[in-house]
Amino acid sequence: MMQGYKNVERVKPSGLELVDRLVGVQRVTKVTKGGRAFGFSAIVVVGDGNGVVGHGLGKSKDVASAIAKAIEDAKKNLVRIPILEATLPHEQKGKFGGAKVFLKPASHGTGVIAGGAVRHVLESVGIHDVLSKSQGSSNPHNVVKATFDALLQLRSAASIAKQRGISLEKVFNG
Repeated sequence: MMQGYKNVERVKPSGLELVDRLVGVQRVTKVTKGGRAFGFSAIVVVGDGNGVVGHGLGKSKDVASAIAKAIEDAKKNLVRIPILEATLPHEQKGKFGGAKVFLKPASHGTGVIAGGAVRHVLESVGIHDVLSKSQGSSNPHNVVKATFDALLQLRSAASIAKQRGISLEKVFNG
């Protein structure tokens, strides 16, 4: 999922205090000749609360091992997200499948105004003040990926200045 983005910084999980959040567990049924076979799929978001976050999916015959597999998968997909004073640097839209997510920076003290899967992702990143709206599909898998799409498109002022080859002051003052 990380291939189409220009300035994604991958992060190694070693040395980080990662906290995992369970976004959802689904029971999956496969009907066979001998009856129904039940399995579970779990989606998990892990983050250090300081700009590093990843998501993963795990599938198994029991819930505990599905969650463990999801956590391992999430640790393989860690990325760094630019944060500006506990909020976002700018507003951004993300889309994946039928899910659309809109994220907007908020002033200090606003809190995380987000629902469900978006809230889990933003709290794992370490964003404390943000406004969001999730539209379209409410499927947690697609909402998490749409939120990641929006977060991976975020750019800090320093990276824009470096890309343009100008000073940081000139980015703001023209």
